[in-house]
Amino acid sequence: MKTDTAKPTRLGRSFGFGAAIIALLAASGGSIAQTAPAPAGPEAAASDQAGVTALDLPKNPTIFGKVDPTIRKPTAIVNGAVITGTDIDQRVALLLAARDLKLSAQEMAQYKLVIVRQLIDETLEIQQAKSADVKIGPDEINKSYDTVARNFGKTPTEMRAYLRTIGSADRSLKRQIEAELSWNRYLRRKVDVNVGDEEVNAIIDKIKKQQGSTEYHVREIYLKADADRAPEVFAQAQQMMQSIQKRDKGEDTFGYYARLSDATTRATGGDLDWLSEQQLSQLPAALVEAIKSMTPEHLAGPIEVPGGFSIIYLVDTRKIGVADPLDARLTLKQVSERFPEGITQEQANARVAEFAKLSSTIKGCGEVAKVAATLGADVVDNDSVRIKDLPVALREIMLKLQVGESTPPFGSAKDGIRSLVLCGRDEAVANIPGMEQVRSTMENQRVNLRANQLLRDLRRDAIVEYR
Repeated sequence: MKTDTAKPTRLGRSFGFGAAIIALLAASGGSIAQTAPAPAGPEAAASDQAGVTALDLPKNPTIFGKVDPTIRKPTAIVNGAVITGTDIDQRVALLLAARDLKLSAQEMAQYKLVIVRQLIDETLEIQQAKSADVKIGPDEINKSYDTVARNFGKTPTEMRAYLRTIGSADRSLKRQIEAELSWNRYLRRKVDVNVGDEEVNAIIDKIKKQQGSTEYHVREIYLKADADRAPEVFAQAQQMMQSIQKRDKGEDTFGYYARLSDATTRATGGDLDWLSEQQLSQLPAALVEAIKSMTPEHLAGPIEVPGGFSIIYLVDTRKIGVADPLDARLTLKQVSERFPEGITQEQANARVAEFAKLSSTIKGCGEVAKVAATLGADVVDNDSVRIKDLPVALREIMLKLQVGESTPPFGSAKDGIRSLVLCGRDEAVANIPGMEQVRSTMENQRVNLRANQLLRDLRRDAIVEYR
């Protein structure tokens, strides 16, 4: 990622931005509360010692029996339903493994607070669904569980074994699945959303008027700062940016730090979604200027805004109603050769030179197998690859290639060397979304809004006892 920086100066009022909902196993909603133990003074220490003395405990006690880790002690009771420490630990283990997060002890404690809130929400959703006589059978849960296992590249049996190795259990995952299925079914029954043709046509007309204008997919981390804390918060934001660039908190490091954001987008990994030119103009001028100067997959900040600092990540841009060349689908053949272990740099350079020389002689995909056999290389076919799904370094190359041409060799000592041969290209077609597509999008937005309102009501009315 490229970065831009800004220096801290005097600050004004604070602000935040809105966003939508999160997906199963994608992220944990809510901000992370900062917690620390209360300091113990001399009087507290003396009181503790007096309590121990009064117990008359032996100096070297013999323990009869052992602590059984399978015994579940309640951590929270939600309308009578118990959430145990085991429930929390298993869910934490699952999400850490799924997102490849590496956390310190302090970060882990903060992360557990987020998981507790997520489990409370799931419990409320399941309870509300059951009160409305919404039933999710074991077969439905197992079917979804099998799908999740396949997404992990495992059979259901292998998934159970895998979950045990990471300190989780299939029970934890199935509980999350039950909550997701129960809540979705409840919403389908209780939330009646009607989007009329007049509304749909108005949206389509608006899209037509905006055709050719640019939309920006943006993610944001906002850190609130009073004037006297500006240097401290600015330094914190710089540390976040360095960590995001190194990706030392897992694949979605930006999403990890977005949960510390003071904006409402913390619940969705800092995602502002796609912003039109008009929506973009409503942001602080400093953010607008930064976003318009950025290229996709570019990180900028810390940027001073009213009330604090923002870190901005531009995910992508697109033209409304205009075909994006990066959406073209390619038919490719990949020629790849692995380097033997212990190869010297000189030997590797010689192999690369030979590979480059022979691959450049390829005149169409019909010659790929012949050249690969000469090199002793492997050939892999792929019939549908979008240009925008390729690594950034290859996108510009593929845009310029003609059918039958190959890319320059690329790779590494670990992965070997390879080249892509372009066998065909299906250009993207510009289109204005149809009525049903627009209607479906609008209905989903309104259902999500109503779902958030219902969940807020459930939280407000719930009886939650912490232990």
